[in-house]
Amino acid sequence: MNPQAAELNSVIQEKSPVVFDLLSERGKNIFFPKKGILGQTAEAKGTKINATIGAAIEDDGTPMRLEAVASKINLDPALVFPYAPSFGRPDIRAKWKTMIYEKNPSLNGVELSLPVVTNALTHGISMAGYMFADAADEIIVPDLFWGNYNLTLTNAYGCALVKFNLFKNGNFDLEAFEAKLNEGGIGKKVVILNFPNNPSGYTPTNEEQDAIVAIIKKAAEAGNKIVAITDDAYFGLVYEEGIAQESIFAPLSQLHENVLAVKIDGATKEDYVWGFRVGFITYGIKGGDAALYSALESKTAGAIRGNISNAANISQSLLLTAFESEEYASQKEAKYTIMKNRYDAVKEALTEEKYKEYFEAIPYNSGYFMCVQLADGLVGDEVRQVLIEKYSIGLIALGNVLRVAYSAVAASDVKEMFEGIYLACKDCKK
Repeated sequence: MNPQAAELNSVIQEKSPVVFDLLSERGKNIFFPKKGILGQTAEAKGTKINATIGAAIEDDGTPMRLEAVASKINLDPALVFPYAPSFGRPDIRAKWKTMIYEKNPSLNGVELSLPVVTNALTHGISMAGYMFADAADEIIVPDLFWGNYNLTLTNAYGCALVKFNLFKNGNFDLEAFEAKLNEGGIGKKVVILNFPNNPSGYTPTNEEQDAIVAIIKKAAEAGNKIVAITDDAYFGLVYEEGIAQESIFAPLSQLHENVLAVKIDGATKEDYVWGFRVGFITYGIKGGDAALYSALESKTAGAIRGNISNAANISQSLLLTAFESEEYASQKEAKYTIMKNRYDAVKEALTEEKYKEYFEAIPYNSGYFMCVQLADGLVGDEVRQVLIEKYSIGLIALGNVLRVAYSAVAASDVKEMFEGIYLACKDCKK
């Protein structure tokens, strides 16, 4: 083991033996190289002649760049063309941490890590897997989950995804979740909680979220060591009263010394910048302090350094400029209103009684998506194909469930879309 990894492990073992035990073998062995090329480059910063870093510099000391590119960008070249740190730019990390506290007021006074910048949420999930998932580990997910978990966790790291039933009688199936969490006896548990959920578009009610947290606390008190990964891709897009407004990361990050909360979030969906590829990974555990979090940040940055080197500087700069803009809040509220109107149009369309002959909505209240469960005798992919060929409507078939991304559908087109689903189902029943 590299001495730098051993040094980080020593800090983590001293501060939280539980966190050390939760690390994968990769997580135990990874480190951010403060020596070698990066360390020597850091020591040379500010020298008159600096020939350490693998980037080209103009004779005037600014980043070398092509005018064909630079002329299209209204930012200081220093914020665009150089490498960003593997940890992410310090300014956007600090800003995002402030925003986490603003969005989750119950975190007031709770010490968290400084977010580390990832190449958006897919990469964040992958880095969480790198840090905490060995091939022998099972990762608990609901039976409705984002299919990319298979590639990022199962294919990449050899983990098995084990599923619990998400809904029972139109509500979150708390019994199924508790049973799955406690399956197999006391030990290491890894769970992903994704709210609003992709594909269902469901966020727990306040009471359900409290119950989920209580179940995890009870399991921790029994001696389980738990990594609770919160996939907060669609955070903030909640459209009903009584639905949890804060991320479940907030209560989990201060719940118990045996629960490490790992928040994966980012601007992709929240701020409508899908191609920017800027996400964050943030840690929280009861009793966690700066030394523990610094060690976890260094390991995470090391994993990123060995994987993609760093996230794009220009994306981080553009986002930070937006976050600090006086217009940011009002512009975001305007886009939320559009999304809410589309959600309301879905609710209104589904009041049509005749649709129940062929499909019914799975519980939904937030996010980008909702799903319909097809009636017995209908085949999801057959309906999907008819929708494309006869009605020029595109949906995703997940077995006998159709996922509707109403985020991409004008409110005025929602009724036509569901009427098309109805007619396609009718065609398939003939």
